[in-house]
Amino acid sequence: MKGYLRNNGKKGIRNATLVVYLVECAKHVASKIVDSFDNDSVQLVGFSGCYPNDYALDIMTKLCTHPNVGSTLIVSLGCEGFNREALANAVKDSGRPCSTLVIQQNQGTAKSIVKGKEIVAEQLNSLASTPLVDLEISDIVVGTICGGSDGTSGITANPAVGSCFDHLIDHGATCMFEETGELIGCEDVMIDRAANQVVAANILGAIEKAEIYYQKMGYGSFAPGNAEGGLTTQEEKSMGAYAKSGRSEIQGVIKPGEAPSGKGLYLMDVVPDGEPMFGFPNIADNAEIVEMIASGCHLVLFTTGRGSVVGSAISPIVKVCANPETYENLSDDMDVNAGKILLGESTINETGQEIVNKVIDVCSGKKSKSEQLGHQEFVLTYKRFNHEEDSKLTLKHKGDALC
Repeated sequence: MKGYLRNNGKKGIRNATLVVYLVECAKHVASKIVDSFDNDSVQLVGFSGCYPNDYALDIMTKLCTHPNVGSTLIVSLGCEGFNREALANAVKDSGRPCSTLVIQQNQGTAKSIVKGKEIVAEQLNSLASTPLVDLEISDIVVGTICGGSDGTSGITANPAVGSCFDHLIDHGATCMFEETGELIGCEDVMIDRAANQVVAANILGAIEKAEIYYQKMGYGSFAPGNAEGGLTTQEEKSMGAYAKSGRSEIQGVIKPGEAPSGKGLYLMDVVPDGEPMFGFPNIADNAEIVEMIASGCHLVLFTTGRGSVVGSAISPIVKVCANPETYENLSDDMDVNAGKILLGESTINETGQEIVNKVIDVCSGKKSKSEQLGHQEFVLTYKRFNHEEDSKLTLKHKGDALC
């Protein structure tokens, strides 16, 4: 495998140019700039809100400096609350080409689009010389989520991804799973796999927080589509989601945008801290994908029983289909047919190895199905997480409770 070498020594599996809008009012201009290029490495991402949010700035900064990203054009209306200077400085400090286009300072829509096209063309030309270096499994970070789960998800696709995770981790990779709102009831089995008492305390705190949050919101993670697909209880769905994590020791709990501190398996705590402020923690599957990419994922394994056709900007999505009937119906969108396990045509470990092979293929430059179809969905919403000192106080309290 070969990867694109960045100034900090990280290696990317793609070399994307991001066109980033900082408010909904700038999205049209940014979209027109991207649409003018017949190049799937020019990608649109952005934040729609107008007033500032530390979480949104942090996530966008991590995305624009992701190993899969080579350059960035920031598109600002000019009067939004997003701190465009802080974002631009962070990208420039990473050694990547970065330009800022302010619509109010460039005579409006039409002239801004022309100027933006010129900037992106220059950036694409400069990225042609990005050095390629050897890429090992130990260099990659892989995430997983599930969406559109049904009664087959927890017995085919999810445990097969867990088997894949175990293999990747055995070879030095870093892997992460999340959806703490769908892991309620699994805290005891996760604590048994914790690397130490600190990790155990953080796992317990993350699940307890998710349970309280969803109770206050009055809506859990069990959707009507799950019931239609044969899932009968929240516990059944939770255990199925848990199966994606495999059997490896859990090395830590991270927040969105926080990079794992080492190799191995990590749980991502996606539920905001404090009282509910902005709505549901992850309004769509792509919001979860964005958070894992912001924490460094080169690609994301997406398991589905009912079927999902989404992809993502920045990092490829590999879809693992749990249900053989769904795979037959949506085969153009699915990368791996884990439904073969249900038919007795494959085992969990054999399908896990098939997923490993698919990961290697995608890291080697082969496009996933969602990339082939042009999917580049992106969702970034408002959230809030406590400062580091607040987290330390919570950690100390939880740690005392476990001793």
